[in-house]
Amino acid sequence: MVSFLLILFASLFFMGFVLRTKSIASGRKGPGILQPMKDIIRLWKKGSVFSKTTSFIFQIAPTAYFTSVIMAILMIPHGSHPGLISFEMDFVMFAYILAFGKFFMIISALDTGSSFEGMGASREALFSMLVEPAFFILMGSFALFTGHTSFHSIFTTLHYGSQISYMLGALATFVFIMIAMIENSRMPVDDPKTHLELTMIHEVMVLDNSGFDFGVIMYTTNLKFAMYGAIISNFFIGVLPLEYSIPLFFIIQLGFAIAVGAIESFMARFRMGHNPQFIFILTSVALLIFFGVLLVLGKFV
Repeated sequence: MVSFLLILFASLFFMGFVLRTKSIASGRKGPGILQPMKDIIRLWKKGSVFSKTTSFIFQIAPTAYFTSVIMAILMIPHGSHPGLISFEMDFVMFAYILAFGKFFMIISALDTGSSFEGMGASREALFSMLVEPAFFILMGSFALFTGHTSFHSIFTTLHYGSQISYMLGALATFVFIMIAMIENSRMPVDDPKTHLELTMIHEVMVLDNSGFDFGVIMYTTNLKFAMYGAIISNFFIGVLPLEYSIPLFFIIQLGFAIAVGAIESFMARFRMGHNPQFIFILTSVALLIFFGVLLVLGKFV
């Protein structure tokens, strides 16, 4: 429950710090920290407009997307405090609950009958499929390293006893930051501010969403970023007491938000044909972590 409440609180400010970082990097004053949430609340006060060509799938997809992320957040621990849902191999369910919500967003884009939205849905499905091996290799490596298979057990028994293990933690942080960028269609895979149809992914998928539903989709993105930030924080929190782990959690979330803003400010979007190569690089880094675990455990002969 501790992790759930912390992630909800962090989601209120995360995108505000991202925008603030981008504003400072470009020499502008920029909006306030709470401006993204104010925009979302304004959308929540509006009604939604549905095309006559869409079915009930389009109407329930934002709710399914939001619910899937909430369910995934319930599995994330905070140090020694397990998530509300915790069991052996829960990271497998975590991945496929997120896939469930993404599946509804993909079929809702197809439901509109728009060729543009179908194009974005195709790219979203491809990139999610390509990033999946990196996540499972990474979590499998830490399961092997710790001898446990649940989020809570892995993070509470994870300890860095050598220089190699510190390197593994740094590489895992990099992989999760990039997974979060890809899952939310941000730089360098996609530019959330562009409206050029040939390069859009997530933005083109939600062109027909409006009002309350669009606000739900935007807030779900905030939640997903805070969720991945919580996973990253667990690599460093360990079993610290709450009076130390909670401030460290928010420091890591702030650093994550600044990193996202810096990447979007100083890194150009890749050409669409280069994105699969970039995503496969994450799998290669995850394999490096796997081989590093084998080295630490003395499995190499």
